[in-house]
Amino acid sequence: MSDKLDDRLKRWIESIVDGVAVSLSAPEAQTSGQGIGLYLLDLMQSSPISTMKPPPLQLTFRYLVTTWSERPEDAHEILSRLFFAAMENKDFEVERNPPSIEIWRAFGVNPRPAFLLRAPLLQERPRTPAKLVREPVRVDVMISRVAFHGKIVGPEDIPISHCLVEVPALGLSTSSDREGRFNFPGLPSVGKTHFLIKARGQQLSVDSEQSFPDRATPMVIRLSSLED
Repeated sequence: MSDKLDDRLKRWIESIVDGVAVSLSAPEAQTSGQGIGLYLLDLMQSSPISTMKPPPLQLTFRYLVTTWSERPEDAHEILSRLFFAAMENKDFEVERNPPSIEIWRAFGVNPRPAFLLRAPLLQERPRTPAKLVREPVRVDVMISRVAFHGKIVGPEDIPISHCLVEVPALGLSTSSDREGRFNFPGLPSVGKTHFLIKARGQQLSVDSEQSFPDRATPMVIRLSSLED
């Protein structure tokens, strides 16, 4: 399945920048010629899409996009074209924050211009044939799902990044970015949601009976009790 997504991304890149080689390998310190790096950093489970049939299994693949060339100007120009094209493509999501220094340290290379691209991968599930109804129909209320936005801050409202945020009941998790922000694309819009925040070797339980679908007004979680 993942190779199909790799091929799709390669074809998309070739439609933007013709005649440039695309590599799926990790960034290297010395690379000759001219090319584009499309390295898969990680993948995570995404919330399923609500449908009448069994929802497809959905993953989000997170790629590190880099470029190289004999002339740095050419590499920068290619990267800019890809960045703008990705922003215009509704199938992809470009992360607002640049790759962290820790990523380059892990590869053992100097930091370079790059961006992080998220791409979804769906796997359809077979539909079970409907059984003959032999009893009166019972109507159950379906709980709608909405996006949930939050922000984690410390003393003096300083954003805290790299906090692990879990929704144990749904088996979901994510992490806060450099602005302390996190989001889940689909949580129940009614009822209480229990969050588990893990940071600096400690954890904090937070409950919310509200939904925060607007990124401009997230739920603010203060970790003033967590000390270095």
